[in-house]
Amino acid sequence: METISFLGPAGTFTEAALKLAPDAVGKHWKPVTNVLEALEDVRTGRSVAAMIALENSIEGGVTASQDALATLPKLRISGEYVVPIRFGLAVRHGTAPGQIHRIAAHPVAYGQCRRWLQRNAPGHEHIVAVSNVASAHDLIDETNRIDAAITPMTITEHVDVELLHGDIQDNQNAFTRFVLVTTRTDVPARTGNDKSSLIVELPEERPGGVMSMLEQFATRGVNLSMITSRPLPDQPGRYRFVIDLDGHLHDARVHEALLGLRRFSPRVTFLGSYPRAVASRVEINRAYSDENFAEAEKWVAGLDS
Repeated sequence: METISFLGPAGTFTEAALKLAPDAVGKHWKPVTNVLEALEDVRTGRSVAAMIALENSIEGGVTASQDALATLPKLRISGEYVVPIRFGLAVRHGTAPGQIHRIAAHPVAYGQCRRWLQRNAPGHEHIVAVSNVASAHDLIDETNRIDAAITPMTITEHVDVELLHGDIQDNQNAFTRFVLVTTRTDVPARTGNDKSSLIVELPEERPGGVMSMLEQFATRGVNLSMITSRPLPDQPGRYRFVIDLDGHLHDARVHEALLGLRRFSPRVTFLGSYPRAVASRVEINRAYSDENFAEAEKWVAGLDS
C-alpha cells in the first residue's frame, strides 16, 4: 500500500487536511515529527506524497515548509487544502482554572491564542510542543509538570484529557493552508480556478531588482496572491521570494510570465500548478486571455508574409 507522510500524531490539523485530499484515499497515512522528515520521505521514495502546512492566515507563511521546498530538489505541489483552525484548552481531569501555570503549545497555536491567554491565564509559562496533539501527550506525562495544553477541539477523541475551554483562538475565522507535495512532474489539468507556486532568487543586488521581478507578472496581467521573502542562509543580506500566482502553467499569460522570469533570473524553482482551494477574487483582464495571446502571435507571424 502506498504511503503519505504527515505531521502527526493522529488528530492534528495536518491529518484533517489529508481527509480533504482525494489522492489520500486508500493510502497508508504515516505520522512524522516535522516537515523535513515528511519531505525526505517523499524524496527517498518511502512515501508517495506528504501533506505539509504552508501558510497560516494569522501567523503568515510556515517558514520551515518554505525553506524546505526551496532547498530540497524535485518536489512539486499537486493540490492545496484549507482547514479552519479552532483551538481548545485541555487539562488533566479535575484540574481547576486557578491551577494553570504552565501551558504546552505549538508556537503557531500559541500565537493564535495569545490574547485569550493574556486575559484568562495571566502570568503563565509557555512550554513549546512539537505539534498541537503532542501538547496533549506532554500534558498527560506528569513528569513534564504541565498544567494545560492548547489543542484541536477534537483532542478528546485521541487523548484522555478534559477540554476546559473551547474556541480560544483570537480570530474566529482563522485557517491554515496545506499543500500535498509529491515528486510527480506532470501538471494537473487546468480547471479555470488554478494557482501556481514559485521560488525566485534575484540575479543580483541592485536598485529596482524586486520591481524588475514583479514587472514580469504585471506586464502579462498575472495577479500575485502571495509573495514573501526568506533569507539565504549562506548569503547574509540576500533573500529568496516565495510566490503564489493566479493561473496555470498552461495559461498563455502565465507561460509568458515564466519565460520572462527565467530570462530575468536563472534561479527559479517551479513548485507546480494546481487547483485553488478558494476561488480568486481577482478577475482576469480579457486583454490577457489565451485567445488574445494567440491572436497577437498570429498577427506578428503575419507581418513577414
